[in-house]
Formats: sequence, C-alpha cells, structure tokens
Amino acid sequence: MKIVLKRLAVQTRKDKELVDITDVVSEVVRESGVKEGVVLVVTMHTSSGIIVTEGLPCLERDVLNHLGRLAPPDADYYHNRFLDIDGRLGFNADAHLKSILGGIYAIFPIHEGQIIKGSRQRIYFAEYDGPLEREYCIQVMGV
Repeated sequence: MKIVLKRLAVQTRKDKELVDITDVVSEVVRESGVKEGVVLVVTMHTSSGIIVTEGLPCLERDVLNHLGRLAPPDADYYHNRFLDIDGRLGFNADAHLKSILGGIYAIFPIHEGQIIKGSRQRIYFAEYDGPLEREYCIQVMGV
C-alpha cells in the first residue's frame, strides 16, 4: 500500500468564496502513481471547508448565499465575545458554523489512476472568513 500526503496553500481573495481545486487534486493523484485506492481532501481550518458540487458560477453563489442564510454573520453568537481561552476577541462564529454545515473533507475512489466522480462534480475549497492564505491536505492511499 502506498500513502502520499501533500500539504497545499490557497490564497483566497474574498471573505466568502469557493475556489475550484479539482485539477490540483487530480494532479496529486496522478503524481502519486496510485492506480486503485482513495483520495481524501481536508481543510486545516475550522472556518473553511471542502465542498463538492456542480461547477457553475450561479451554483457557487447559491451555495454561499444559502449558507449565509443558515448562519448569518450578524446573529447573536456566544462565540462573538472576548475568549478567555486565548485572550482574543471571537468575531467569526458564522464562519465556523458554515464549516460545520458544509463539511471539512471529501473522499473519492481512485480507479485506474483516475478520480471516480460525477461528470459535473467539482471539488472546492470553501472560504468563510477570508481573505487569507489557507492550507489544505490531499492524501492518496492505495496501490
């Protein structure tokens, strides 16, 4: 069994944004040499996510708008206060909640060296608290 881990950075440009990383994930799978197995994509942050959906700009906006309705930035969150644990002001509870709702990882099978996914599925890094330089990992496991 082969296990390959790649840590990657993404620079987001907006406070809320979906960045298509599908081609990056496919390239990491190709470079790994794994022919049969799985690929895991995971964000390293609690205010971002990994989302899989159809790659259309209108749907990208719909996803962010819907999450914004479910976790609006101006709600009365317990997290939005002085945090004794680290002496900082919490202000981004909505971003954490969007991460929980959208998810932080995606897993796909690999067959004959290719990611097995729907023809319209795209893998996105979801930014909920940007713009920031973020980190995500791609782990390829198999033979």
